[in-house]
Amino acid sequence: MSGLIGRKIGMTSIFDENGKNIPCTVIEAGPCVVTQVRTNAVDGYEALQLGFDDKSEKRTVKAEAAHFKKAGTVSKKKVVEIKDFVEEHKLGDVITVDLFTEGEFVDVQGVSKGKGFQGVVKRHGFGGVGQATHGQHNRLRAPGSIGASSYPSRVFKGMRMAGRMGCDNVTVQNLKVLKVVAEKNLLVVKGAIPGHKNSYVIIQK
Repeated sequence: MSGLIGRKIGMTSIFDENGKNIPCTVIEAGPCVVTQVRTNAVDGYEALQLGFDDKSEKRTVKAEAAHFKKAGTVSKKKVVEIKDFVEEHKLGDVITVDLFTEGEFVDVQGVSKGKGFQGVVKRHGFGGVGQATHGQHNRLRAPGSIGASSYPSRVFKGMRMAGRMGCDNVTVQNLKVLKVVAEKNLLVVKGAIPGHKNSYVIIQK
């Protein structure tokens, strides 16, 4: 499995050859530097560690700085390991958006937007009280019963309740690559991807 680290730029729409309007997301994908090569002999698995988005030396701890210096690059903000990379790469190699071609399908992983503390209707899709008339005046979006009293006399684990929503690792699979703009490191994929604007995403194929 090959991949790159990218940044979500935002959403737009483009027209295909039939004049149909297609919603799509623009991602700044790469260039990523290979900061470490994991091998079966040393680590017990095969992977490439990629670094993306430069950060200043002032904000880098010394151990990290030495790690990046070994790869012959400046310090990076985002570092990700991608297992079983298809192509062979050496330490310090730069991988660009040319890894992807138009028409192929990719998986995009990111951290979804945080929604804060939400109730059961928004968080789990509860229906609320259907009969909002008939003497009911204060239970419109309440969760209802969370368990019986005499038996089991407790609340089962995993009971869906109100709580913090969002900020989860989400992977969206099989998004079609509509366009690759190599000179600007841009990747245009069909549909939406998780995360806010300028959030880091991992694109894998």
